[in-house]
Amino acid sequence: MFVFYWEKRAIILVAGALVLLTCIYTGAYASEQVFQKKLKPIYQGDSAFKQVAITVNVDWGEEYLPDMLDTLEKSHVEATFFISGRWAEEHPKLVRQVSSVGHEIGNHGFSHPHVNDLDLERNKEEIQKTTKAIKQATKSTTRYFAPPYGEYNDTVLQAAAETGHQVILWTVDTVDWQKPSAEQITSRVVDGAQNGAIILMHPTEQTNESLPGMIKGLREKGYKIVPLEKLITG
Repeated sequence: MFVFYWEKRAIILVAGALVLLTCIYTGAYASEQVFQKKLKPIYQGDSAFKQVAITVNVDWGEEYLPDMLDTLEKSHVEATFFISGRWAEEHPKLVRQVSSVGHEIGNHGFSHPHVNDLDLERNKEEIQKTTKAIKQATKSTTRYFAPPYGEYNDTVLQAAAETGHQVILWTVDTVDWQKPSAEQITSRVVDGAQNGAIILMHPTEQTNESLPGMIKGLREKGYKIVPLEKLITG
């Protein structure tokens, strides 16, 4: 009986150890899958749904932001504003305003550099300094990273993943920084829209002029304008 008791106890211990190892392996595998997913930039959401998202990269144009926010609010549209750290430090009240009306704030790097020219540590520093600046203004942390100029390489992707960020690019570019007419911006977006499209814009006078028509045109074509989070996660 004594021997049987210890044999039974040993079996239980071994079984428990196997369960524990399985849980550890499963958790590590899941974490690795998440990390690998973050190593791939996202250009577009699920194409099965007729919906799009609006993103706004901000490193300048503060004079146009209040009007843009007003139009988005009146149109009941939630956008994602990718803000540079240096801009956040210079304009914390505007950052808080963007956040307070329901828009998500993403990370656009601190000094808007050409990130492909930076090593891993410099890239991580750019993201982390921006996260800190935005958190100081809004008490919230960033989850998405839009690299300046849309540049990326393996080092940039690794830096984003190691700092807990998913790289976001775009499907439709307004190219509004070149200051085309409001009509051209509207046409680029409405004509270029497709299921799951991520629409990129900046705070400019022409963008503000085009925004009401852009939103109206997208909705007339049957597109639902949703937050980025919903577009890419379903």
